[in-house]
Amino acid sequence: MHDTLSHLNQLDFPKIVRDELKILQINIGLKCNQQCIHCHVNASPKRTERMSDETISIVKRYLTTNIIQTLDITGGAPELHPQFQELVSFAVKRSIHVIDRCNLTVLLEPGMQDLPLFLASNNVEIIASLPCYQQENVDKQRGKGVFDKSISALRLLNQLGYGLAESGLILNLVYNPQGPSLPPAQEQLEASYKKQLYDEFGIVFNHLYTLCNMPIQRFGSTLISNKQFYDYMKLLKNSYHEENLQDVMCRSLISIDWQGYVYDCDFNQMLKLNMGDNENPVHLSDLMDKDITGRKIAVRDHCYGCTAGQGSSCSGALN
Repeated sequence: MHDTLSHLNQLDFPKIVRDELKILQINIGLKCNQQCIHCHVNASPKRTERMSDETISIVKRYLTTNIIQTLDITGGAPELHPQFQELVSFAVKRSIHVIDRCNLTVLLEPGMQDLPLFLASNNVEIIASLPCYQQENVDKQRGKGVFDKSISALRLLNQLGYGLAESGLILNLVYNPQGPSLPPAQEQLEASYKKQLYDEFGIVFNHLYTLCNMPIQRFGSTLISNKQFYDYMKLLKNSYHEENLQDVMCRSLISIDWQGYVYDCDFNQMLKLNMGDNENPVHLSDLMDKDITGRKIAVRDHCYGCTAGQGSSCSGALN
Protein backbone atom coordinates (compact mmCIF):
# COMPACT_ATOMS: atom_id res chain seq x y z
CA MET A 1 0.00 0.00 0.00
CA HIS A 2 1.32 3.45 -0.92
CA ASP A 3 2.25 5.95 1.79
CA THR A 4 0.13 9.10 1.47
CA LEU A 5 1.50 11.36 4.23
CA SER A 6 4.50 12.38 2.13
CA HIS A 7 2.07 13.68 -0.51
CA LEU A 8 0.06 15.82 1.92
CA ASN A 9 2.40 18.74 2.64
CA GLN A 10 2.07 20.90 -0.46
CA LEU A 11 -1.19 22.89 -0.37
CA ASP A 12 -0.73 24.87 2.88
CA PHE A 13 -3.94 24.25 4.82
CA PRO A 14 -4.87 27.15 7.19
CA LYS A 15 -3.90 26.99 10.87
CA ILE A 16 -6.66 26.27 13.40
CA VAL A 17 -6.88 25.83 17.18
CA ARG A 18 -9.11 23.90 19.58
CA ASP A 19 -12.38 24.97 21.16
CA GLU A 20 -13.89 23.34 24.25
CA LEU A 21 -13.59 19.55 24.23
CA LYS A 22 -16.97 17.80 24.01
CA ILE A 23 -16.40 14.46 22.28
CA LEU A 24 -14.05 11.61 23.11
CA GLN A 25 -13.73 9.37 20.05
CA ILE A 26 -11.97 6.06 20.53
CA ASN A 27 -10.87 3.53 17.95
CA ILE A 28 -11.30 0.42 20.06
CA GLY A 29 -9.77 -1.98 17.52
CA LEU A 30 -9.03 -2.54 13.84
CA LYS A 31 -10.68 -5.94 13.37
CA CYS A 32 -13.72 -5.80 11.11
CA ASN A 33 -15.96 -8.36 9.46
CA GLN A 34 -15.70 -6.38 6.22
CA GLN A 35 -12.89 -5.00 4.06
CA CYS A 36 -14.13 -1.93 2.18
CA ILE A 37 -12.31 -0.13 -0.64
CA HIS A 38 -12.89 3.32 0.86
CA CYS A 39 -11.91 2.39 4.44
CA HIS A 40 -9.58 5.07 5.78
CA VAL A 41 -8.52 2.92 8.76
CA ASN A 42 -7.54 -0.08 6.62
CA ALA A 43 -9.67 -2.39 8.79
CA SER A 44 -10.26 -6.02 7.84
CA PRO A 45 -11.03 -9.46 9.31
CA LYS A 46 -7.27 -10.09 9.47
CA ARG A 47 -6.45 -7.17 11.78
CA THR A 48 -5.80 -8.14 15.39
CA GLU A 49 -5.01 -4.78 17.02
CA ARG A 50 -7.41 -3.91 19.83
CA MET A 51 -7.52 -1.74 22.92
CA SER A 52 -6.09 -3.45 26.00
CA ASP A 53 -7.80 -3.72 29.38
CA GLU A 54 -5.30 -1.21 30.76
CA THR A 55 -6.06 1.35 28.05
CA ILE A 56 -9.80 0.91 28.48
CA SER A 57 -9.30 1.61 32.18
CA ILE A 58 -7.55 4.86 31.24
CA VAL A 59 -10.49 5.77 28.98
CA LYS A 60 -12.89 5.16 31.88
CA ARG A 61 -10.78 7.28 34.21
CA TYR A 62 -10.74 10.09 31.67
CA LEU A 63 -14.53 9.94 31.33
CA THR A 64 -14.82 10.10 35.12
CA THR A 65 -12.44 13.01 35.67
CA ASN A 66 -13.40 15.21 32.68
CA ILE A 67 -16.63 16.74 31.43
CA ILE A 68 -17.32 14.81 28.22
CA GLN A 69 -20.71 14.99 26.50
CA THR A 70 -20.27 12.15 24.01
CA LEU A 71 -18.30 8.92 23.78
CA ASP A 72 -17.94 8.09 20.08
CA ILE A 73 -16.82 4.45 19.60
CA THR A 74 -15.40 3.38 16.28
CA GLY A 75 -13.14 0.71 14.77
CA GLY A 76 -12.91 -1.60 12.75
CA ALA A 77 -16.20 -2.97 13.84
CA PRO A 78 -16.12 -1.71 17.46
CA GLU A 79 -18.74 -4.24 18.56
CA LEU A 80 -16.23 -7.07 18.02
CA HIS A 81 -14.18 -5.90 21.00
CA PRO A 82 -14.97 -8.11 24.04
CA GLN A 83 -15.33 -5.06 26.31
CA PHE A 84 -17.52 -3.00 23.97
CA GLN A 85 -20.76 -3.53 25.90
CA GLU A 86 -19.13 -3.04 29.30
CA LEU A 87 -17.63 0.28 28.16
CA VAL A 88 -20.98 1.44 26.77
CA SER A 89 -22.69 0.62 30.06
CA PHE A 90 -19.99 2.49 32.00
CA ALA A 91 -20.53 5.66 29.97
CA VAL A 92 -24.33 5.49 29.99
CA LYS A 93 -24.39 5.17 33.79
CA ARG A 94 -22.53 8.50 33.88
CA SER A 95 -25.06 10.19 31.58
CA ILE A 96 -22.61 10.31 28.69
CA HIS A 97 -24.20 10.00 25.26
CA VAL A 98 -22.77 7.05 23.31
CA ILE A 99 -22.39 6.73 19.55
CA ASP A 100 -21.72 3.36 17.92
CA ARG A 101 -20.25 3.65 14.43
CA CYS A 102 -21.67 0.46 13.03
CA ASN A 103 -21.26 -1.25 9.66
CA LEU A 104 -24.70 -2.93 10.12
CA THR A 105 -23.61 -6.41 9.00
CA VAL A 106 -21.80 -6.99 12.29
CA LEU A 107 -25.23 -7.19 13.94
CA LEU A 108 -25.79 -10.45 12.05
CA GLU A 109 -22.47 -12.06 12.99
CA PRO A 110 -22.49 -15.20 15.17
CA GLY A 111 -22.67 -14.32 18.85
CA MET A 112 -24.15 -10.89 18.21
CA GLN A 113 -27.83 -11.85 18.58
CA ASP A 114 -28.28 -9.80 21.77
CA LEU A 115 -26.36 -6.75 20.54
CA PRO A 116 -29.23 -4.82 18.85
CA LEU A 117 -31.39 -5.03 21.99
CA PHE A 118 -28.43 -4.01 24.14
CA LEU A 119 -27.88 -0.91 22.01
CA ALA A 120 -31.56 0.01 22.16
CA SER A 121 -31.80 -0.57 25.92
CA ASN A 122 -28.91 1.85 26.47
CA ASN A 123 -30.23 4.46 24.02
CA VAL A 124 -27.02 4.23 21.99
CA GLU A 125 -27.04 6.37 18.86
CA ILE A 126 -26.15 4.31 15.79
CA ILE A 127 -24.31 5.87 12.89
CA ALA A 128 -24.39 3.19 10.23
CA SER A 129 -22.53 2.93 6.95
CA LEU A 130 -24.66 2.52 3.83
CA PRO A 131 -22.77 4.13 0.94
CA CYS A 132 -25.68 3.77 -1.49
CA TYR A 133 -29.29 2.57 -1.62
CA GLN A 134 -28.55 0.37 -4.64
CA GLN A 135 -27.28 -3.17 -4.22
CA GLU A 136 -24.75 -3.10 -7.05
CA ASN A 137 -22.92 -0.03 -5.75
CA VAL A 138 -22.81 -1.21 -2.13
CA ASP A 139 -21.57 -4.70 -2.97
CA LYS A 140 -18.94 -3.26 -5.32
CA GLN A 141 -17.54 -1.06 -2.56
CA ARG A 142 -18.05 -3.29 0.47
CA GLY A 143 -18.24 -6.88 -0.76
CA LYS A 144 -20.75 -9.32 -2.25
CA GLY A 145 -23.89 -9.77 -0.17
CA VAL A 146 -23.25 -6.75 2.08
CA PHE A 147 -26.26 -4.82 0.80
CA ASP A 148 -28.76 -7.58 1.58
CA LYS A 149 -27.26 -8.06 5.04
CA SER A 150 -27.37 -4.32 5.66
CA ILE A 151 -31.06 -4.22 4.76
CA SER A 152 -31.75 -7.11 7.15
CA ALA A 153 -29.89 -5.30 9.93
CA LEU A 154 -31.78 -2.06 9.29
CA ARG A 155 -35.10 -3.89 9.46
CA LEU A 156 -34.02 -5.43 12.76
CA LEU A 157 -33.14 -2.00 14.15
CA ASN A 158 -36.47 -0.55 12.97
CA GLN A 159 -38.29 -3.34 14.80
CA LEU A 160 -36.62 -2.17 18.01
CA GLY A 161 -37.70 1.42 17.38
CA TYR A 162 -34.53 2.79 15.82
CA GLY A 163 -35.25 5.53 13.27
CA LEU A 164 -38.80 6.10 14.49
CA ALA A 165 -39.31 9.74 15.47
CA GLU A 166 -41.29 8.99 18.62
CA SER A 167 -38.85 6.39 20.01
CA GLY A 168 -35.85 8.60 20.68
CA LEU A 169 -33.60 5.86 19.29
CA ILE A 170 -31.39 7.58 16.73
CA LEU A 171 -30.37 5.79 13.53
CA ASN A 172 -28.30 7.86 11.12
CA LEU A 173 -26.86 6.55 7.86
CA VAL A 174 -23.60 7.48 6.18
CA TYR A 175 -23.00 8.02 2.46
CA ASN A 176 -19.63 8.40 0.80
CA PRO A 177 -18.88 8.73 -2.93
CA GLN A 178 -17.82 5.71 -4.94
CA GLY A 179 -14.64 7.42 -6.14
CA PRO A 180 -12.64 10.69 -6.29
CA SER A 181 -15.54 13.15 -6.26
CA LEU A 182 -17.30 15.34 -3.71
CA PRO A 183 -20.55 14.10 -2.15
CA PRO A 184 -23.80 15.62 -3.48
CA ALA A 185 -25.97 17.98 -1.43
CA GLN A 186 -26.78 16.18 1.82
CA GLU A 187 -30.39 17.34 2.21
CA GLN A 188 -31.42 16.27 -1.30
CA LEU A 189 -29.64 12.92 -1.08
CA GLU A 190 -31.24 12.25 2.32
CA ALA A 191 -34.67 12.71 0.74
CA SER A 192 -33.77 10.24 -2.01
CA TYR A 193 -32.45 7.70 0.51
CA LYS A 194 -35.57 7.96 2.65
CA LYS A 195 -37.92 7.51 -0.30
CA GLN A 196 -36.00 4.63 -1.85
CA LEU A 197 -35.43 2.69 1.37
CA TYR A 198 -39.00 3.11 2.54
CA ASP A 199 -40.62 2.36 -0.82
CA GLU A 200 -38.46 -0.69 -1.50
CA PHE A 201 -37.89 -2.12 1.97
CA GLY A 202 -40.11 -0.27 4.46
CA ILE A 203 -37.01 1.09 6.22
CA VAL A 204 -36.91 4.42 8.08
CA PHE A 205 -34.01 6.35 9.62
CA ASN A 206 -33.37 9.79 11.10
CA HIS A 207 -30.70 11.51 9.02
CA LEU A 208 -28.17 10.87 6.28
CA TYR A 209 -24.59 12.07 6.70
CA THR A 210 -22.56 12.68 3.55
CA LEU A 211 -18.82 12.21 4.04
CA CYS A 212 -15.95 13.07 1.74
CA ASN A 213 -13.50 10.29 0.97
CA MET A 214 -10.15 11.11 2.58
CA PRO A 215 -6.97 10.75 0.45
CA ILE A 216 -5.31 8.52 3.04
CA GLN A 217 -4.76 4.82 3.75
CA ARG A 218 -6.57 2.40 1.40
CA PHE A 219 -8.45 5.05 -0.59
CA GLY A 220 -5.42 7.33 -0.89
CA SER A 221 -3.24 4.43 -1.99
CA THR A 222 -5.79 3.52 -4.68
CA LEU A 223 -5.72 7.11 -5.93
CA ILE A 224 -1.93 6.98 -6.23
CA SER A 225 -2.04 3.63 -8.06
CA ASN A 226 -4.61 5.04 -10.51
CA LYS A 227 -2.65 8.30 -10.93
CA GLN A 228 -5.62 10.27 -9.59
CA PHE A 229 -4.17 11.51 -6.31
CA TYR A 230 -3.13 15.03 -7.34
CA ASP A 231 -6.27 15.61 -9.41
CA TYR A 232 -8.34 14.72 -6.35
CA MET A 233 -6.28 16.99 -4.12
CA LYS A 234 -6.75 19.81 -6.63
CA LEU A 235 -10.51 19.24 -6.51
CA LEU A 236 -10.51 19.42 -2.70
CA LYS A 237 -8.35 22.57 -2.62
CA ASN A 238 -10.40 24.35 -5.31
CA SER A 239 -13.62 23.50 -3.43
CA TYR A 240 -12.37 24.89 -0.09
CA HIS A 241 -14.87 27.04 1.88
CA GLU A 242 -13.38 29.10 4.70
CA GLU A 243 -16.65 29.17 6.69
CA ASN A 244 -16.40 25.40 7.18
CA LEU A 245 -13.35 25.92 9.39
CA GLN A 246 -15.59 27.07 12.24
CA ASP A 247 -17.35 23.71 12.59
CA VAL A 248 -14.74 21.07 11.71
CA MET A 249 -14.90 18.16 14.17
CA CYS A 250 -11.31 18.51 15.39
CA ARG A 251 -12.16 21.71 17.24
CA SER A 252 -14.28 19.87 19.84
CA LEU A 253 -13.08 16.24 19.56
CA ILE A 254 -10.01 14.17 20.31
CA SER A 255 -9.38 10.78 18.73
CA ILE A 256 -7.77 7.96 20.70
CA ASP A 257 -6.13 4.99 19.01
CA TRP A 258 -6.21 1.41 20.26
CA GLN A 259 -2.98 2.01 22.20
CA GLY A 260 -4.31 5.13 23.95
CA TYR A 261 -2.42 7.78 21.97
CA VAL A 262 -4.16 11.07 21.23
CA TYR A 263 -4.85 12.67 17.85
CA ASP A 264 -6.80 15.71 16.74
CA CYS A 265 -9.08 13.57 14.58
CA ASP A 266 -9.57 10.04 13.29
CA PHE A 267 -7.87 10.89 9.99
CA ASN A 268 -4.75 12.22 11.72
CA GLN A 269 -4.74 9.02 13.73
CA MET A 270 -4.48 6.96 10.55
CA LEU A 271 -1.62 9.19 9.37
CA LYS A 272 0.13 8.87 12.77
CA LEU A 273 -0.01 12.66 13.26
CA ASN A 274 -0.07 12.63 17.04
CA MET A 275 -1.31 15.65 19.00
CA GLY A 276 2.27 15.99 20.23
CA ASP A 277 5.21 15.25 17.96
CA ASN A 278 7.04 12.16 16.80
CA GLU A 279 9.51 12.28 19.69
CA ASN A 280 6.96 13.15 22.39
CA PRO A 281 3.59 11.63 21.46
CA VAL A 282 0.67 12.49 23.73
CA HIS A 283 -1.09 9.63 25.52
CA LEU A 284 -4.57 9.94 27.01
CA SER A 285 -3.07 9.34 30.45
CA ASP A 286 -1.11 12.59 29.97
CA LEU A 287 -4.29 14.66 29.67
CA MET A 288 -6.20 13.69 32.81
CA ASP A 289 -6.13 17.16 34.35
CA LYS A 290 -5.19 19.34 31.38
CA ASP A 291 -7.31 21.88 29.51
CA ILE A 292 -6.45 21.63 25.80
CA THR A 293 -8.62 24.55 24.69
CA GLY A 294 -6.64 26.82 22.38
CA ARG A 295 -4.12 24.15 21.48
CA LYS A 296 -2.84 24.12 17.91
CA ILE A 297 -4.36 21.40 15.71
CA ALA A 298 -2.07 19.33 13.47
CA VAL A 299 -3.11 19.95 9.86
CA ARG A 300 -2.03 18.62 6.47
CA ASP A 301 -3.56 18.77 2.99
CA HIS A 302 -6.08 15.99 3.70
CA CYS A 303 -7.88 18.54 5.89
CA TYR A 304 -9.28 20.04 2.70
CA GLY A 305 -11.51 16.96 2.65
CA CYS A 306 -13.36 18.34 5.70
CA THR A 307 -13.69 21.87 4.32
CA ALA A 308 -14.40 21.27 0.62
CA GLY A 309 -17.86 22.04 -0.77
CA GLN A 310 -20.56 21.64 1.88
CA GLY A 311 -17.96 20.41 4.36
CA SER A 312 -17.59 16.98 5.91
CA SER A 313 -17.35 15.79 9.49
CA CYS A 314 -18.26 12.85 11.71
CA SER A 315 -21.76 14.32 11.70
CA GLY A 316 -22.00 14.90 7.97
CA ALA A 317 -22.11 18.16 6.02
CA LEU A 318 -21.19 21.42 7.77
CA ASN A 319 -23.35 23.78 5.73
